[in-house]
Amino acid sequence: MSHAASPFLAVPRESRIAENDLAFAIYDANPVSPGHTLIIPVRPIVVWFDATREEWAAALDLVGDVKALLDSKFRPDGYNVGFNAGRAAGQTVFHAHLHVIPRHDGDVEDPTGGVRHAVVGRGHY
Repeated sequence: MSHAASPFLAVPRESRIAENDLAFAIYDANPVSPGHTLIIPVRPIVVWFDATREEWAAALDLVGDVKALLDSKFRPDGYNVGFNAGRAAGQTVFHAHLHVIPRHDGDVEDPTGGVRHAVVGRGHY
């Protein structure tokens, strides 16, 4: 993937809410909750499985930084953190990114099972 092909690399640097040498964080343009944030490797890899150990470590460092910021700003009761790898998993931008999604008590009727409900027809286990 070229840098020009990634919409994330076109985001102005001043829009970054956290960064380190290998990754950066921005608010999601289509948030599922207030504060929904993306953590993106600087290197334009397609899926997180292609990341180096150093890129994983850098991203996880930013998860902690982003959580502290979101805790202060949005006061969530919990979080979903994860990524979609491939079109079949729902990935729509093919530059790897982690989602950090603040959750609040009552934001869904029954949060049991978390992201398991993203698969149509799957209920509680």
